[in-house]
Amino acid sequence: MNKFYIAGLGAALFLAAAVGIQAQEEQQENAPRVDIQRLSIGRADLKNKTMDIVPEKILSAATGKEISFDRMIDEMRDVRYVYVGETHNSLPMHDLQFKVAEALYKQDRNLAIGLEMYDVTWQEKLNHWSQGLWTEDEFIHKAGWYVNWNFHFNYYKKIFDLAKDYKIPLYALNAPRPAIRKVRMMGWTALSDDEKAIIPEPDLTNEDHKTLLTAIFGQTEMPEAMKNMGDMMLQSLIRAQSAWDEVMAKYTRLAARAEGGRVMVLVGSGHLLYNLGINHRVYKKDPSPFKTVLCVTIPEGETQVTVQRSLADYILGIPEEEKPVYPSDGIALKKFDGLDNPVIERDPITGVAKGQDFKKGDVVLAVDGTSYTSINALRTYMSRFNWGDSVTFKLLREAKEITVTLKYEMSPEEAEEANLTACFRM
Repeated sequence: MNKFYIAGLGAALFLAAAVGIQAQEEQQENAPRVDIQRLSIGRADLKNKTMDIVPEKILSAATGKEISFDRMIDEMRDVRYVYVGETHNSLPMHDLQFKVAEALYKQDRNLAIGLEMYDVTWQEKLNHWSQGLWTEDEFIHKAGWYVNWNFHFNYYKKIFDLAKDYKIPLYALNAPRPAIRKVRMMGWTALSDDEKAIIPEPDLTNEDHKTLLTAIFGQTEMPEAMKNMGDMMLQSLIRAQSAWDEVMAKYTRLAARAEGGRVMVLVGSGHLLYNLGINHRVYKKDPSPFKTVLCVTIPEGETQVTVQRSLADYILGIPEEEKPVYPSDGIALKKFDGLDNPVIERDPITGVAKGQDFKKGDVVLAVDGTSYTSINALRTYMSRFNWGDSVTFKLLREAKEITVTLKYEMSPEEAEEANLTACFRM
């Protein structure tokens, strides 16, 4: 089966979250797949030219040739917006983000950092961190890290420490999740006036962007119940993704305006591909110079990956990881009024819990003997475990108490799936 290896791309998790159902695990053997990094879209003078990405080297799309890290940073000297994509559970990508942030700050102290992982209603909490008012533990607790984000804080620790040490302003870029879901299900006009004040009406006219999203969503096999919805489902996903990009573009511009300087944006790579996402929408309203940096994973056993030069301005090749450094349990939790305990929101579709005995609707009575009323506190506890560890859950299922042991084990296939599905999150 033909595979695509853009780090941080995969659509499966986004689709499952967006439609609220579990996608089929396997794509039909005869289903066509599109090589996402070889689409003929994006910058007109580059979209039909290719370059070969190799491990540990940065290539410049402008020349198609290798460029040093220092030279890349020097080329950003007069750039107002710098976008650096990620797969959320890839430590090498976060290391690159940290290096770029550190170098940009040394080049020009007037820097702000925009973050996908927080929606704009949490901005005050980010201000507290940048101003050095909280310890790391206080931030994780008071800023609800493990409620807002499903990925280990240590992936981002060096970036957050940099911001705190040098008082670099951090800006929340995202929209509240219920509002994006409403756009997907009913359209932008269904939003309240308060929601519209956060989310601009998305522009849906860019044909290249539609081509990209159609290819991305086409990688996931729809469940039988959804197949008859066809184009209507596709259009709803495109509408939601466009609104998602639109709001983050808006708050990127506002951050630049507030600070009067350069903004570095840290988001999943799917929001930046071919300079058609957040970067494109910012440029339409503020045609200031910008650069996009992405990573492409080189699969084990291969020496290079060929991509369109229009994919991004700079691309770093990174070797394929056997598995993420920090395991994700993959257990989605929510709270109900009148019930103190967290409830499992759906059957696990990613992470180490996938395939283990956790079911939608299970009430979490205790974890390792401790009862939790706060999802953030429970996730903070879970974040201390690593590969090979195990955690004991006491669950209430269909009026019966059961004990389930979560084992932190992952097959190579599950590790690959985790890398491919970590970008889109709703």
